[in-house]
Amino acid sequence: MKKFTVTISRGFGSGGRTIGKMLSERLGIPFYDRELMQLASEESGINIDLFGEADEKSKGSLFKRYDRSFGENIISPDSGEFTSDDNLFNFQAKIIKDISARESCVIVGRCADHILRGRKNILRVFTYASKDFCIEQVMRLYGVDKKDALRQIERIDRARSTYYRYYTGNEWDNARNYDLCLNTEEMGFERSVELIEHYINLLYR
Repeated sequence: MKKFTVTISRGFGSGGRTIGKMLSERLGIPFYDRELMQLASEESGINIDLFGEADEKSKGSLFKRYDRSFGENIISPDSGEFTSDDNLFNFQAKIIKDISARESCVIVGRCADHILRGRKNILRVFTYASKDFCIEQVMRLYGVDKKDALRQIERIDRARSTYYRYYTGNEWDNARNYDLCLNTEEMGFERSVELIEHYINLLYR
């Protein structure tokens, strides 16, 4: 089989991370989510807590624009911008590119679909579900009530959308950004994994 990368973007509560983990286990390939921050911290020497603070949150203002270098223009340690959000993003983008070039893998979030654009053998997936379904998932997973679940979903999806727009210039939930969009409420997690695996077998075997 050819080397490939599956990127998964997801609405909060739609189960995208769970599906990504299930897929990696089924295929026997590495899974990367928050692990990317650890790898970026190790490469840069920057405290992982700073990566966590900036994780999928854009602090860019109307008067500032990301240079869209996606890991190519990393700022040196002697600069005051070395630990800026944009430079932290660039370190993660570099890690994403290096991992994808090295091995088959599943990568969740962090604009990986856009960072790897133009490369061969990239399957870009987006998972979504109805608000009610996502609320039920968040209530079950985090032990919160319906009101708090809805508040978390709206806050996190808004942050992801802003982050994606700032770093890519595109809309996070636009189907044109992806090769495969899955309604996980209708498909279920297991069938979603099976469908992604089917696509991989068609495209990369």
